[in-house]
Amino acid sequence: MTVVLSDRREYEASLVGSDERTDLAVLKLNSPNETFPALAMGDSDTLEVGDLVLAIGNPFGVGQTVTSGIVSAVARTSVGIADYRFFIQTDAAINPGNSGGALVTVEGRLAGINTAIYSRDGGGNVGIGFAVPANMVQVVVKTILADGRTVRPWVGIDGDGLTQDIADSLGLRTPSGVLVTSVHRGSPGEVAGLRPGDVVLSVNGHEVADVESLRYRLATLSLGSTATLQVFRSGSVRAMSLRLLAPPETPPREVTEITGRNPFSGATVANLNPALAEELGLDFNENGVVIMRIQRRTLAERVNFRPGDIILEINGHAVDTVVALKRLIAAANGWRVAIRRGQAVLHVSVSEK
Repeated sequence: MTVVLSDRREYEASLVGSDERTDLAVLKLNSPNETFPALAMGDSDTLEVGDLVLAIGNPFGVGQTVTSGIVSAVARTSVGIADYRFFIQTDAAINPGNSGGALVTVEGRLAGINTAIYSRDGGGNVGIGFAVPANMVQVVVKTILADGRTVRPWVGIDGDGLTQDIADSLGLRTPSGVLVTSVHRGSPGEVAGLRPGDVVLSVNGHEVADVESLRYRLATLSLGSTATLQVFRSGSVRAMSLRLLAPPETPPREVTEITGRNPFSGATVANLNPALAEELGLDFNENGVVIMRIQRRTLAERVNFRPGDIILEINGHAVDTVVALKRLIAAANGWRVAIRRGQAVLHVSVSEK
């Protein structure tokens, strides 16, 4: 690919790696004998509402443009742009073509990378733009350069946000924090002492308002480090030490392409484990068999299976491994299939003709 710098010089570039869950990628300029100026990374946790920032980009293809504004919010989590929904909001003019441009502090440090705008039908700027925080950018770049991909810490818990009614029932004054609903056996969360019913209030002193902010705080920490959680339990607050580890590859994936005359023919499936769940953006506590890919013009495509579907049952029998899936589809002439897609469980009946 070709990259054009701000001074209009063109360079060939190669993709080092990308992270779809944050919509970020790392490119390498293929010019080994040239030194390029670099923008220093800032600490996005030090940003405050009202701070002045500059947005750099190429809106509508008119050329490099700089606009200014203020930080309107530092922890927007209800945007729904990417899996890790924790954004800096600014009123600096951001338009189509600004995505991927820098959001810069007045000290000349990277505050974030512009990624999206809120807009009406016309698609122009209305003073609500969003940027991926620099602390998330730094982690993504660091892990891609080291491993070629992004590996995030595995905690092994599920959680929900708090309503005022739930907060009142627990004895909390405000509905802020994450209610732990389940803990994966043998996970770092269990080792740390977390239990269902606990409420996580902060990570390393940073308040956790909801599930998205908890995920962000943990995702910006290094593997192998230890985080301090403030946890509310039975009317009191206690500190817990959480060791941040990579998600395990247990059980082995056993990636398999299904062939033959059956409704899964053309699908590539695998055993779910925490590492694969992280890559696919699925619940860490899910287990069983997941569809990873669907080939075009195959039976699996015609049945309308999709990547990310989790196969629960075939003809009333639980599907817990790829081996079990192959055995169950081979032993039948008709198939009643239950799959989980997102939060819904779907039932499909297919007969052999």
